[in-house]
Amino acid sequence: MSQRIFITGIGTGVGKTVTAACVVEALQADYWKPIQSGLSEGTDTDTVKSLISNPVTVCHPEAYRLEAPASPHLAARMENIQIDVDKVVAQVGGMQPSGRPLVIEGAGGLMVPLTEQIFTIDFIAQLKASIIIVSQNYLGSINHALLTAQVLKQRGIPVLGWIFSGDYHTNETEVVAWSGYPQLGRIPHTALIDRAFVKEQAEKLSLGQF
Repeated sequence: MSQRIFITGIGTGVGKTVTAACVVEALQADYWKPIQSGLSEGTDTDTVKSLISNPVTVCHPEAYRLEAPASPHLAARMENIQIDVDKVVAQVGGMQPSGRPLVIEGAGGLMVPLTEQIFTIDFIAQLKASIIIVSQNYLGSINHALLTAQVLKQRGIPVLGWIFSGDYHTNETEVVAWSGYPQLGRIPHTALIDRAFVKEQAEKLSLGQF
């Protein structure tokens, strides 16, 4: 089976979508955001499409597009929609006929609920994907990062490593050491995020083993 790489974050707004674009560009992988909530400012799929330079990446359509900028289970409830996670998982089987890796971007962190019973981490396990964790420095980020790493270890889900975003902080070195997961790179803060920036950052990521 071709590799499935799931991009998760230690929280919301830590740079998952830009990171996903950089990983997609680095691997010339395909991209999929299975569940998109919050449509008023465009979708993450649209953002990734606009940032990719290579000619082979396919951005697959979302399984669910939900209007409210809320957790998927709540946004779905507001629209009287029942998210069928088994149906979403089944869709992934036909997305890698080319043998390219598939980069899957989640919503928020591991414990974001997709339904009343199923959380993002359960979805990842069903997908049989490996994880890249996106982290960013803010007050409380060490706790959030290490909790994320710990729950992945407890569930036995394979982790490829960390990608840090935003301004550099020495906490990054400590998070890597304490978690035991390697650093794959970092994506600095910039005032302009465009294709040139994504291509430049993609070339700096340590993803050669994938």
